[in-house]
Amino acid sequence: MTYDYELTLITQSSGTNADADPIIVEEETVILCGLNSVGRSEFYAAAATGLRPELVFTIHGYEYDGQQLVEFDGVRYKVLRTYGTGYEELELTCQREAGASG
Repeated sequence: MTYDYELTLITQSSGTNADADPIIVEEETVILCGLNSVGRSEFYAAAATGLRPELVFTIHGYEYDGQQLVEFDGVRYKVLRTYGTGYEELELTCQREAGASG
């Protein structure tokens, strides 16, 4: 697997602004990844439960810390599932985040 693409892992946490209003604070980590399409059977099985997986990113498992959002090519995706494929490799099956354009 070659890691030819950039993927941004997004960590969200709660914080406050200068007026002490609650806000969501995001920390972004850019990593390299491989890109795959979602398999036909996985796509239809997920669609039956209301999910819409679009892309599968292959990353080094040690770079992932449970982030539920990623950004690829300017579009945000929600991580639906993670799957270890071998030593140090992890697949992130993702669907476009609601309201994301691109």
